[in-house]
Amino acid sequence: MSAKQGYHHGDLRAALIGASFELLAECGPQKFSVAAAARKLGVSSAAPYRHFPDRAHLLSAVSAVAARDLRAEILAAGTGLPGVAEAYVRFVARTGAGFPVIFAAELYAVPDDERREHTRALMTTLFDLAPAPDHARALLLVEATIAVAQGYASLYHDGFFSRSAHSIDDIAARAAEAAAALVRPA
Repeated sequence: MSAKQGYHHGDLRAALIGASFELLAECGPQKFSVAAAARKLGVSSAAPYRHFPDRAHLLSAVSAVAARDLRAEILAAGTGLPGVAEAYVRFVARTGAGFPVIFAAELYAVPDDERREHTRALMTTLFDLAPAPDHARALLLVEATIAVAQGYASLYHDGFFSRSAHSIDDIAARAAEAAAALVRPA
């Protein structure tokens, strides 16, 4: 169900998470709020609090779903760290929920085992895809890939590429090419 259709007495928790993804794609995490999610669904501003005590708990649920879904897309891409960058840019363009949401500092204090499980699995997958002889080098490659992918996703979201009329496919391919350059032997 799209949040634009409104909420009609179903699974409000799931509807709030879906509406949150739409809000994140529209305005980013800085302007995200529980009240905005409620407005998007056409429910009272108090209704979300039956499922989430505050913004951080709703964002934590979104983070868990985002980490799970991003990991699935990365695994489907199956092309190493360049595939990670490409899948990430596409995912963020579609959902608005990238690493700034998945690993938001405000979530560290939220006790959410599901989120922790999915974020841990995501990071394990990233490390498994890093072609490195040791953990320290793998960490550098994963960090650099995340930085490249987040950079391209942010620039796309901020309209940097709009003057040249590049599609998300073009931008995702550029991110993959940049990530490939990171893992090529010197």
